Amino acid sequence: MLYGRDRERAELAALVVRARAGRAGVLVVLGEPGVGKSALVLDLVVWAQQAASAAEAARVLRTAGVESESPLPFTALHRLLRAVVDFERLPVPQAAALRVAFGLEDGLSAEPFLVGMATLSVLTDAAAEVGPVVCVVDDAQWLDAASADALLFAARQLDADPVVMVFAARYPDGDADAGAFRPQGLPVLELGGLDSGAARQLLDRPSGELPRQVADRLVRDTGGNPLALLELPTTLIAAQLSGAAPLPRQLTLTASVERAFLDRCRRLSEEVQTLLLVAAADNTGRVDTVRVAASRLGVSAGAWADVERSGLLNVTGDVVSVRHPLVRSAVYQAATSFERRRAHQALADALRDGDPDRATWHRAAAADGPDRELADALCQVGIRAEKRGGYVAAAAACERAAALTVNEPARAARLFAAARNAWASGQAVSARALSGSARELTSDGLLRADIDRLRARIEVNVGSASDAHRIFVHAVRTVADLDPGRALEMAAAAALTRTYGGDSGATIADDVRTRLLTATDSDTPRTRCLQLLLGALTASADGDWAQAVATLERALQAGRQVEDLDVLGNLGNTALNLGDDEAARWFYATMASSARESGAGMAVIYGLERLAFAQLVAGRWAALRGSVDEALTLARSVGQPGLTAAPLAWLTLLAALAGTDDYDHHLGQLEAVVTTHPLGILTDPVHDLTRWAKGTRSAADGDAGAALHHLGAMRLPALQRMAAVDRIGAAARAGERAVALGWVDELAPFAAATHRPWALAAVAFGRALTAETDEAAQAFEDALGHYRHAARPYDQARTQLAYGEYLRRTNRRVDARRHLRSALETFTDLGAQPLLARASQELRASGETSRKRDPSTVLQLTPMERTVAQLVSIGLSNKDAAAQCWVSPRTVAFHLRNVFAKVGVSSRGELAQLDFS
Repeated sequence: MLYGRDRERAELAALVVRARAGRAGVLVVLGEPGVGKSALVLDLVVWAQQAASAAEAARVLRTAGVESESPLPFTALHRLLRAVVDFERLPVPQAAALRVAFGLEDGLSAEPFLVGMATLSVLTDAAAEVGPVVCVVDDAQWLDAASADALLFAARQLDADPVVMVFAARYPDGDADAGAFRPQGLPVLELGGLDSGAARQLLDRPSGELPRQVADRLVRDTGGNPLALLELPTTLIAAQLSGAAPLPRQLTLTASVERAFLDRCRRLSEEVQTLLLVAAADNTGRVDTVRVAASRLGVSAGAWADVERSGLLNVTGDVVSVRHPLVRSAVYQAATSFERRRAHQALADALRDGDPDRATWHRAAAADGPDRELADALCQVGIRAEKRGGYVAAAAACERAAALTVNEPARAARLFAAARNAWASGQAVSARALSGSARELTSDGLLRADIDRLRARIEVNVGSASDAHRIFVHAVRTVADLDPGRALEMAAAAALTRTYGGDSGATIADDVRTRLLTATDSDTPRTRCLQLLLGALTASADGDWAQAVATLERALQAGRQVEDLDVLGNLGNTALNLGDDEAARWFYATMASSARESGAGMAVIYGLERLAFAQLVAGRWAALRGSVDEALTLARSVGQPGLTAAPLAWLTLLAALAGTDDYDHHLGQLEAVVTTHPLGILTDPVHDLTRWAKGTRSAADGDAGAALHHLGAMRLPALQRMAAVDRIGAAARAGERAVALGWVDELAPFAAATHRPWALAAVAFGRALTAETDEAAQAFEDALGHYRHAARPYDQARTQLAYGEYLRRTNRRVDARRHLRSALETFTDLGAQPLLARASQELRASGETSRKRDPSTVLQLTPMERTVAQLVSIGLSNKDAAAQCWVSPRTVAFHLRNVFAKVGVSSRGELAQLDFS
């Protein structure tokens, strides 16, 4: 029976009730050790299973984290899903990933995003088959990292699904984000101590009614912690419990309840204590394993009865468990290092044939010095874990193998493998330290180059872009004579890093660069593409825009024959830098699409964040919103707050452009992320997008000076050029003609050399705004002529608005109306309310009243609804669309019903006739 938890029980029960109505529910129950988390979720399990009728009963799936299992990937997830998984019902890529993750078959590395999607699919399929599903995950703080990632991904993606997921976890010092279990963004129920009334009830249950002063002291000193309330009275003598003798000056408080357990253990026989130690060191939970291991240490069968009677070890069927995590930690930590090693060796011997990976880990725990054979075996464990997508486990195995290795070159290679896997699992601090240690140990040029490439990538993503540039350049110098292919790849990465704000000042010697750029008959398409890419970036850095564009065109042609995601992304980045809107869109979209199909979620995020630039200038703002919404959802689904910065910056800019009320909300979220998380190479782009958003908002508010301040602070040349119309317009409206002319003069050489229509148009627009004579009209006409070939509708409409304003001011009202009407239509289609209002006012001032035009109902769709509509309209089934959207088929069906209602269609055929581009 639970005391004092009526509110919490009702909150959990409400989740199940909601699931019966077809809506998912997720809750993380957090609290200190012994506060009753496990008891609360067990109560939910019983309640869900014992519903008023069979129709209302829920299928309950349970698993738990086990501290000693952390090196073994997907063990907790396998326990949860094994009773309900049907591989035949899963999409083929998800089924394959899950089979590899569970060790059921060999294959390529299991992509974590695909395993997460498979987890979601298994849960929602089970719910569709048998009704509401309740997943309970206890001791989530000890989940192996691979299971934690998959379960949290599924939890964050649940929507219109009859599934409940409840996690119970403890955390040290109130840090809910510690360890592999990082539940950011999920609803949390903080479970505190019992109130005095409930605490008294719990105290009186086993002991009879205690004297008030004794009970009050126990309640006060335990803070109402249920476990402490149950255990501390067992440490007191009868006279103290009755009040006849004074209580100790210092009770054993909650943080030291482990000592109370340990005292009970020490009263038991030596055999029983040995059995408890083996059970504490075990990570299988199987009676046979513990029995065999304990017998090797001289434990007789009679000890099992004694330990069960003590209440410290529970045996249910073939499952054995230590009563409480505090018992496990107390017993294990109190043992000597020799006793612990003996227990691990016994477990290794017991598991040697049936579970070699676990056996190897126990052998590693039993080792007290270097062991070449064991280190080799542990490396193989790491390789298998990496192939299954268990990067945390692989990193741990390789790091432990390195510790058991004397030979320095081999040790360096193993530390590098640990660093690579730590980085793949998002452990940036550990990856940086491990890669640094590996580099110090090796003199091998090729290995050093690979280590430096990893170090630079870490800096690019979560550190200093200029440090990344320096590392890349140094690596090129080191490896150019040993492996030109590696050198070429890193030279291109260095050049691209420099382009986007990371310039350390380090340079590659001209002769080295020339060698890298020289084509040979043996070059692969990928190598040739990288050579051309490096050539384009080099010319760009030198300001030779004509050469850069010409070389880029050849690189883009070669790149269409390459499937490497990194190369696709780099081509998109270079196209963006050199103003090729369509190429940037194609390569980013192709990268995101290819990554989505393979389940490479991090690459999807990368592609979508950058695809947004091409979608912005092309006037595809609804599609842009969909891209950044997906990127934001994925970043949150993997618990990576730093990756949310770019999507949040885009949402802030969109809110400023559209004049919506959520601007302050998005800006607040963005600033919270930027101040607490490193952004790496995205630092300058995110800051520039923020400045662009603030400048746009200030301009809409009529504060020309503030608009100029924010837009003038933009740093990256590529983004300065992209925002040229806004920047020049802000300077002109603020009366800063010299500033506007300066920006025009900066852009003019780029425009003249590249012949980009949008750049030529922006230069002409700037000339028009800064003209002091009647030359303005001709400059406006020139700008609009270029915009007819530029496919930048927003900038074109901005120019039409400025031209209309100019014509009205010079009393050519009839001529003004044509341009103002066209601008008005574009702003309406885009939903750019601030400029729509300004264009409407200008049109009225010209003598014509603008006719209100209802925007397309397609524009009223949410980003997810729009994405679902697009996928379904091209013929995808709900199941296929769900895999593309990272949600369940039921959620797709939910959004599709909303789409039908909003756009006024009743069939997929009618939906296919609509334009969602």
